[in-house]
Amino acid sequence: MTRIINRKPSAFGRTILACLPFVLLIVGYLIASDARLAINPNDKLLPSFDSFAAAIDRMAFEPSKRTGEYLLWADTWASLQRLCLGVGISALLALTLGVANGMIPYVRAPMSPVVRALSLIPPMAILPILFIALGLGELSKVALIIIGITPMMIRDLQLRTESLPSEQIIKAQTLGANSWTLMVRVVLPQVMPRLIEAVRLTLGSAWLFLIAAEAIAATEGLGYRIFLIRRYLAMDVILPYVLWITILAFLMDWALQKLSANRYPWFHAQGGKS
Repeated sequence: MTRIINRKPSAFGRTILACLPFVLLIVGYLIASDARLAINPNDKLLPSFDSFAAAIDRMAFEPSKRTGEYLLWADTWASLQRLCLGVGISALLALTLGVANGMIPYVRAPMSPVVRALSLIPPMAILPILFIALGLGELSKVALIIIGITPMMIRDLQLRTESLPSEQIIKAQTLGANSWTLMVRVVLPQVMPRLIEAVRLTLGSAWLFLIAAEAIAATEGLGYRIFLIRRYLAMDVILPYVLWITILAFLMDWALQKLSANRYPWFHAQGGKS
């Protein structure tokens, strides 16, 4: 008798199992929505799918009467600009400081305690400080993302660098590699796939910090729009916006996964897939 832990579904079976939770969620929502609307046709908590369609059409395909913009796309562009800038700067800082901390003892000694301390500070607690020090513009929103995800990414890459086989380092030095060549030719190619994985793992947190900053001080953005219309209990707009954020995050994660798999296949062959 084959144990259940040794059984693996077929490709078709994996597809069905992957879709099953979402189908059940949709069915559950439809049942609950129909029940509430049968009692109160004006109920706003669980709108019908027709309400969702009308709201999406209004937000995405009809220009705003006040600004003339297509609000969903304007909000999406504003949020993605902030997110990509924050994550990009964080990745660059994490790569530079993570490799330096992992390879150079004179850097690791002063920097590791600072990075460890920063990684333990709740980013949301310093959001008012950022707004006071940096103002309510774009800089404070991007800074919150950087402060929120960079320390953990640095620690991740530092651990990856420190875990590289010492034999590789010794052989490279024996062949005449200096410190710069060692980091560029030996260390960097091996930590790059880990950097991509670190970005993937922190995307959710980056979105959280972005939406929080936009909710407090912004004039456009996905987070701004959600918190603006919450006062009207407009769930027919809020839920599609939340779904849209989820789709964007999924597409970004998928793109990074494909980039890593195509660029660094050896990493995934060694069990680096996440």
